[in-house]
Parts: sequence; structure tokens; C-alpha cells
Amino acid sequence: MKTFSIQSIATATLLRKCTSLLGILALCLIQTTVYSKELLKFNYGAPTADYYTLYVAKDAGIFQKYGLDPNFYWFASGAPLLAGLKSESLDVFTTGLASAFALGQKIPVKLMYWEMDDAPAEGLVVSKDSGISSYKDLAKAKAIGVPSGTCAQVALGLMARKAGLKLDSLNVINIAPPLYANAFTSQSIDAGVTWAPYLQALAEQGNTIVNYDTDYEGICPVLTGARSKFLNQHPDIGLKLVRVAAESRAMIKKNPSLAINALVKYLKVSPTVAKATYDRLCCSRFPTFEKQMDPASPYSLVSQNGIVAKLYTATQILAEAKTIPQPLSKESITSSIDASYVKKFLAKTVARK
Repeated sequence: MKTFSIQSIATATLLRKCTSLLGILALCLIQTTVYSKELLKFNYGAPTADYYTLYVAKDAGIFQKYGLDPNFYWFASGAPLLAGLKSESLDVFTTGLASAFALGQKIPVKLMYWEMDDAPAEGLVVSKDSGISSYKDLAKAKAIGVPSGTCAQVALGLMARKAGLKLDSLNVINIAPPLYANAFTSQSIDAGVTWAPYLQALAEQGNTIVNYDTDYEGICPVLTGARSKFLNQHPDIGLKLVRVAAESRAMIKKNPSLAINALVKYLKVSPTVAKATYDRLCCSRFPTFEKQMDPASPYSLVSQNGIVAKLYTATQILAEAKTIPQPLSKESITSSIDASYVKKFLAKTVARK
């Protein structure tokens, strides 16, 4: 009878384990290689703003789940983002009114869906000694801080219209929202129009928010779009991006702290400011995909009363302020919108139910 020593048995067992382990490692390596090859790499541009759904999708790896591997570029404003689209160094973007500037500059892009609506977290903030209690008192302002070519400039135009004032009668200072705090402290401005989280942070520092967008019907659509050429090259990416956004929204709905923590991380604000920002932008104020396909909704992608009307009015005000030479036509806005991806997503969602 053949006998085996304890040492030889142990050696054989070790060899089997090593062989098995090597096989597993090889399989994992093959699977990882295949998986990485399946991921579509592209450049994604966005301003550093309150886009918490985008931040959560990025940090949770949702893009990769749907075969996408974006390389993110964060910008201080929409101007460098436009340059990136024009040079074709950016493929996909999420931004506010920079999308209207892209259309005005004839950059071939398609607007696919609302990422969020920034208008609810936007408003008029004043210093405690300004003597201003609402936008109706804007004529009393010594100097109003407003960044040119932004939702804040549009908001000021909307306030002026409601107050019966002309924009050129106001002393407007073109200043970036991160500089407002110092401008208020130095009394260079005594009023400012801005968006979250700067608005909420200024209130935390002792200034007063006297109006939110509901008082003057603000306009600040945050849209996700892509270069038309890129979409034609990758016809399935639009639907995948909608799915990414939908999953991020579902995660946040279950656990709002994901959004709040993301705002703290990306915008370097306090948890109190982050929560105030989220509370203004979320919930009933959020442009769901269902609302985007509803012709009667203010968020509609498929009627003239939704995003078309908002961008048309916004560019009218920007033209009035001489920020752009002329407003966009409703026809040019309508032709830039591609709601097919949201429509496909909702059809598949209904089919699964």
C-alpha cells in the first residue's frame, strides 16, 4: 500500500489551493478586462454648483453600472464649459443658462432632460442696514451684486418687471457669488441676487433673504445635454444617462443625507447650509421625468409652455440687459430638445410594472 507523509499531504493541499486561487484571480482579471472594455469613456462638464443628483451618481458608481465611464471637469462658470463644447473636448454637460448661450452660439447640442430646477433656491439677499424689505424696494439699493449671463441676472430682470422698474435704472455690479460675502462686509453692495448655496450661506452670515423665486416666478433650469455628433456616434448613451439620473434620484429619495453630504463635500459648505439648499430644491419642486413629459407641466419638454417658454423668457431678459445680442427664437429652442430618451425610459418603466 502506498503511504503519504503528513508533509506531502499538506504540500498537495497547498498546491490545490494555490491553483484554485490562481484560477480565480485569472478569471477576475479576465472579467475586469472585459468589463473595462465595455465602459464608454467620455468627457463630462458641469459648473461647481448644487447639482446633488450628479454628485451622488458619480460617487455611488452608478455611471459604471450602466456601462459609462465619464471623466468629470468642474468649472467655475458656464463660459469655459461653452468653450469645451465648441472645441468638442466635452461630450456631455449639465448646466444652467449656459445651455441657452450654447444654442445662441450655434453649438450643435441636444438638451435631453432636466437635472433639476435651481430657481426655488434662488433669491434676493440684502444687508441688515439696506432698508430693503422686498424686490419692490430695489430702487433703494445703492449697489446690487449680480453675475452677468446667469440665472441671477434673469431673476433680477423678472423682479424689475414686477416692480415696474427698468434694468438700466439700477446700479448693478457684475460680481461672482463667492465674492458676495466680502462685498457685503465692505459695503460695496447692499443687495445681491444669487442661488444656492451662496444665498443660504449669506443668510447664515447675518444677511437677510427677502425674496425667493416664488415671489417673482424665477427661471433657472438645469439641463443635461450632449453634443449632437456625440449622440449620433453613441445612440444608446442618452437613455443610459436618464437611467443613471433616475437611480440617483431614487437613492436620494430613500436617503436624503446622501444629497446633503454630497453638497457639503463638493461645495465646502456647512451641513446646515447644505440641508437648507436641499430642502429648497427637493421634493414637490423637483422636475420628475413624469412632469417633464406632461404637456401641462412647467417642466415640460414636449410643449411650448415648459422649458421652451422658460428659455425664451430668460434670453429676452438677457438681451434686454445687453448680455446677449438677441433672444433665442422658440423654434430654435424647440429644435434643440430631444425628449426621446425620457420617453423611452418611462415606457420601459411602465412595461416593467
